[in-house]
This record gives sequence, C-alpha cells and structure tokens, in this order.
Amino acid sequence: MQSDKPLKSWQTPKHLLMLVSIVVPIAFASWQALLNNFVIEKASFTGAEIGLLQSVREIPGFLAFTAIFILLFIREQSFMLLSLIMLAVGVAITGFYPSVAGLLCTTLLMSVGFHYFETLKQSLSLQWLTREEAPEALGKFISIGALASLITYSALWLLLEVVQLDYKWVYLIAGGAALALVLFICVAFPRFEAKIPQNKKLLLRKRYWLYYALTFMSGARRQIFVVFAGFLMVEKFGYSASDITLLFLINYLFNWIFAKRIGRLIGRFGEQKALVLEYIGLVFVFVGYAFVDSAMLAGSLYVIDHLFFALALAIKTYLQKIADPADMASTAGVSFTISHIAAVVIPVTFGLIWLVSPASVFLAGALMAVVSLILAFNIPNKPEEGNEVRRFRWS
Repeated sequence: MQSDKPLKSWQTPKHLLMLVSIVVPIAFASWQALLNNFVIEKASFTGAEIGLLQSVREIPGFLAFTAIFILLFIREQSFMLLSLIMLAVGVAITGFYPSVAGLLCTTLLMSVGFHYFETLKQSLSLQWLTREEAPEALGKFISIGALASLITYSALWLLLEVVQLDYKWVYLIAGGAALALVLFICVAFPRFEAKIPQNKKLLLRKRYWLYYALTFMSGARRQIFVVFAGFLMVEKFGYSASDITLLFLINYLFNWIFAKRIGRLIGRFGEQKALVLEYIGLVFVFVGYAFVDSAMLAGSLYVIDHLFFALALAIKTYLQKIADPADMASTAGVSFTISHIAAVVIPVTFGLIWLVSPASVFLAGALMAVVSLILAFNIPNKPEEGNEVRRFRWS
C-alpha cells in the first residue's frame, strides 16, 4: 500500500519516471561510449569478440519475458529499482576485468539489470500515463535522458582528456554515481499502486501481431547501429575514446532539443507517419554506412541515425492505443523478448560477416528498414482496440 504520509508535490509517478530516465544515461551510456576503445586497447578484441560480447549482452533481453514470473513475488516498482542497482554495479566493476571472460561476466550482470529495467519502465509508463499525455511525456523522458547524457559525456571527456584517468576508474565513477541516484530514488519516493491490476501470465494476442512484428524488426535493426556503427568509427576511421564521447555529446544535444517536440508531433500526426519517416530515413543512413569513406560523413550519419531513435517511441504509443490496459506488464516482457530474438543472433553472426565485408552488414540493415517500412504502412490512421491494422486483421 501507498504510505499514509502526505506526499510532496514532486513525489509523483511522472517525476519518478523522470529520475529513473537519468540513471541509464549515467550508467549504460558510459559503458557503451567507452566500450569499443576499452576492448580494443585493453583486451585486444576483433570483430568476432565484440560480436560475441554483444550477443551475450542481448541474452537477458531475450529472457525479458521472465519478468512477469518475478512479478509474482515482487512489486513492479521495486523490481524496476532493483534492476537499476544491478545495472549500476555491473558498470562500476567493468574496468577491473579487461579480458574476454571478465567482460562477458560483467556485461551479463549489467545487461540483466538494463533489460529488466527497460521492460518495467515501459510497462509502468504506459500504466501511469494517459493516452493523451503519453507521446509528449515519453518524448520528454528521452529529452531528460539526453540532457543527463550531455552532462555524463562532458564528464567522460574531462576524465579521459584532462584528468587522463584509466578506464577502470572512469567506469567506477559512472557506476557509482548511478548507484547513488538509485538509492536516493528508493528512499525519496513512496510505492505507487497501478491503476489497473496487471495480468501475471504470459500473453500473446493475435490482434497485437503488427506490434510484435514492428518490435522484432526494430530489435534486429538496432543491433546494426549499436554493435557495428560505433565499431566502424573506431576500426575504420580511428576515432579515439574522446572522439566517440564528443560524437555522443552531439547525439544527445539533438535529442535534448528535439525529443519532446518529436513526441508532441507523434501525438499530433499519428504513429504511422512517424514510423514511415523513420524507416525511409534509415534506409538512406544504412546505405551510407556501407559506402562511406569520410570520417566526417560517417560521424554525421551516426548522429542522424541516433536522432531517428526518438521516433521509435511511436511503437510504444501504438501499443497503448490498441491494447487492453491490463496487458501492459505482460506485453512489455514479451515484446522485449521478441525484439531480442534476432539481437541474440545478429551480433555474433554479423561479426563474422564483418570480417569478410563490413558493407554487407549495413546493407542488411537497409533491407531490415525496408521491411519495417512495409509494416508501418499497415498501421491505421487512428489505431484503437478493434482497429489495430489496415489489413490482415486477426481475431
């Protein structure tokens, strides 16, 4: 039950979601920004090892559906905060294990926390926010996370270039800061009850098939960016850790400026138009990656690619409009598993393809964007329960 003690004006579910949106940029974004340089310089990774590492990182995402079983024993809000603690600790100890085995273990710990958190945050966001406020609010959370990322990457750049700390101390500082914020959230906020009790069993509904398909393609396509776009910058164009950090600073500056506006536009123009725009843009971005020979142009593609991520929140608001409100927790777990089916396989298999032809990896990403575009055209102008798709409606 929620505490009987009067709540302060800032002790609201929305403010809690805003604060947890800051934790991931501090912890996971630091891990990601330093990773390619850390594994190449300290652990002598090639494309094969980085592909294996990233595949291991995605295994917890594949198992995200198990969150629904854990919710039989722990409340959703508490589980979300526990997941953030695992994420922060995993990041904090990463730099102390510069080997294949060590990095696989620390990555697995960090990733379990990250993927359970993302599953639970999506579920609670769609439960606590109304359909009218969700697009702009979700965009605002991205914007807040982007601002936190700007501060984080500025700090990383200072620690690497000015203070010249070793990677292990930078990881420890980032993970420790994230852990401190999570502990503050645990103490500062009461437990909030869900408006509608959630189904505590796995559900796969035929009428959600288009959401599942969009989620699957998004997970597959995202791996090309997360795993190989950054690796391209380091391996082909010689970007340093500080260069990558500056590139992320530009990324998050754009998200800070535009993400809330993008959420507002999704609310105004609808999910179909937003996703069609995203997928058309991604076709050109991935083809550009395949043939780029300029370090400056490659960095520009990286920034454009990252900006399109904000449009992907339209998939979440599409689900909120078509789904039974009691299905949010179960569907969030199932959808994260679906998005990681390909994600478990793609990094390691495409890592081998990378050794032969890096361009083929990005051309495959362009093909995935084309498939996603075809799916997006099947979203109705006004999706709702009973009007989930234009064609191929299943009962």
